[in-house]
Amino acid sequence: MKILAFSDLHAAPSRAQALVDAAQEADLVLGAGDFCNHRGGLAEALALLDGITAPRVFVPGNHESAQELAAVAKPGVTVLHGAGCEVGGLRIFGLGYGVPVTPFGDWSCDMTEEMAETKLAACAEADILLLHSPPKGLGDVTGQGQSVGSVAIRDAITRLQPRLALCGHIHDSWGIRGRIGETELVNLGPVPNWFHLE
Repeated sequence: MKILAFSDLHAAPSRAQALVDAAQEADLVLGAGDFCNHRGGLAEALALLDGITAPRVFVPGNHESAQELAAVAKPGVTVLHGAGCEVGGLRIFGLGYGVPVTPFGDWSCDMTEEMAETKLAACAEADILLLHSPPKGLGDVTGQGQSVGSVAIRDAITRLQPRLALCGHIHDSWGIRGRIGETELVNLGPVPNWFHLE
């Protein structure tokens, strides 16, 4: 299966068009959150992706809630937050939001490590973990050099060992790749990232 994945679109029309164009070759499209900005214009942001015809699985970022994303998702889009689905035989488990809690204030959709741990405990196995926040220690370094990823997410990756763990959230770490055990971790960013899984 040819998978296109991205994160942190933030309602950028040129980024969205590049994703739509690339997605014509995709069997599955994964979106790792932050489709809009500061909880505003979510429907318009998702409309920028209307040209994608492949099945889509999205998780909310910290700029939109799970309820807001599910409310405006078009047919063909599955929204996951503490839940899983199967597409083409691949088991995908999704967890959105900022983990741990961000310093951004009341508008940001965040979870504590404890809340994330509880939601991730619902996953017994997965081929792909689709996350908004990165794990602690990989793909999580800010421009100020701080490691701000999630311990609960890292523990879940270590426990589950999915084939892929895909995230975003920390813009300064877009494009960072690495491994946690057998799992390939990628902080995606708002560009086409390609993966092939059978």
